[in-house]
Amino acid sequence: MQREGLGFESPSVHDNVSMPNPRHIALIPDGNRRWAKERGLPGFAGHQAGAKATEAIFASALDLKIPFVTFWGCSISNLTNRDPKEVSFLISLFAKYFRELTASDQVNKNKIHITALGRWRDYFTADAIEATEQMIEKTKDYDGLHLTFLLGYSGTEEMTQAVQALIKKSPIIVSEEAIKNELYTRDLPPVDLVIRTGGEPHLSAGFMMWDTADSQIYFTDTFWPAFSPEEFKKAIDTFSATERRHGR
Repeated sequence: MQREGLGFESPSVHDNVSMPNPRHIALIPDGNRRWAKERGLPGFAGHQAGAKATEAIFASALDLKIPFVTFWGCSISNLTNRDPKEVSFLISLFAKYFRELTASDQVNKNKIHITALGRWRDYFTADAIEATEQMIEKTKDYDGLHLTFLLGYSGTEEMTQAVQALIKKSPIIVSEEAIKNELYTRDLPPVDLVIRTGGEPHLSAGFMMWDTADSQIYFTDTFWPAFSPEEFKKAIDTFSATERRHGR
């Protein structure tokens, strides 16, 4: 199936073949706080270390020429159910990191297109909203690596809003294309590989449920701050070596 404008073509459902490098990788970076706890450090130190790991993994994705990388920065529950001081620190960390990305020679030289999806405007401070919007605006016309942050994101809410939007249309048309066009991720191709760190082998909050229907999933016990470019490459190699049977 061809998704217009993205140049993405899925393999035939009848093909039992090993895959090349994934076109779209989605990352669930779990374990920042547990990494810090193991070392007798406060939780914010885990988030700081996690931000450094994020930089290294994105640099590796760029080197490996992965066209689409999606990073789940925080869920809605992360922003509403945790200690307010931790949430405040996390939001300020996003603001700092996004300013650095906006000014980054690596981003601008390689024309990295960066966007943020989710309800972040409902929960971020004015300063963090400004930093996020400036990053999006600065890179909106770039056509290199597509880097997407999911912020204040719930896949269950995303799908619910998509259905609500569809039933308000006249006539009501329900099709794969119509559903996709109502998702936050309407401009992204299907996810080929999901990587979740932190030792909990499950997805959460309906994570990208439409886009991960045929994804391969790589679970690792490694906490996100310790997740290295070497293990990232191992996950990709595992994907590439796996025969995709598509239910046959």
